[in-house]
Amino acid sequence: MKAPIPTNETQRLEALKSYQILDTEAEQIYDGITALAAHICTVPVAMVSLVDESRQWFKSKVGVSQQQTPRDVAFCAHTILKDEPLFVSDALTDSRFADSALVTGEPGIRFYAGFPLTNPEGFALGALCVIDREPRKLSAQQREAMQILARQVMSLLEMRRISARLADALANVKTLEGLLPICAWCHRIHDDKGLWSTVEVYLKARTDTDFTHGICQECRAKHFPPAPQPQ
Repeated sequence: MKAPIPTNETQRLEALKSYQILDTEAEQIYDGITALAAHICTVPVAMVSLVDESRQWFKSKVGVSQQQTPRDVAFCAHTILKDEPLFVSDALTDSRFADSALVTGEPGIRFYAGFPLTNPEGFALGALCVIDREPRKLSAQQREAMQILARQVMSLLEMRRISARLADALANVKTLEGLLPICAWCHRIHDDKGLWSTVEVYLKARTDTDFTHGICQECRAKHFPPAPQPQ
């Protein structure tokens, strides 16, 4: 059964793209988490799966060769619909998955446990999941460990997003390097279009900088001297 589309799908996809993670190369730090998940749950398959418009793409995987599958058959497309993990003890007895090509064919899924990768804004980007070819359940200790690992994956993704934003900010700063023609009298800047604009307007157009205004001590003393004290 095809999973319904989340009500916040447009915003969710925008959030996913902001991490700039899709179709990137494998990374050891993610591979270590999937290997640990498979070990903890004693299963042959574990994945970090991210769900975009039409597919689930695996940032990391253990026990499968595919890099992605269509979203229509993805178990993780169901996982992102809720804030809690999705457990399927036996896919052949679950009406949502019994006819899935991933159940009737390779990799022959019978057991699935997916833990949503939910970002700080509340959007589920995908799942950390484990799979077995035999029906089974996870113990309470295994579930708790998987929750911890899912949070760790989300922390790694968040650090990646923050790093990208810092890089963009640095690139914006670098565009301001060099000599700026500035009026010696009013201190307006002569831009590349031949227009004169204030420092505030110039920087705001080229960076994410915003301004608040105050008066420094020297200007306060010069322009707003204290009233003379009566003799």
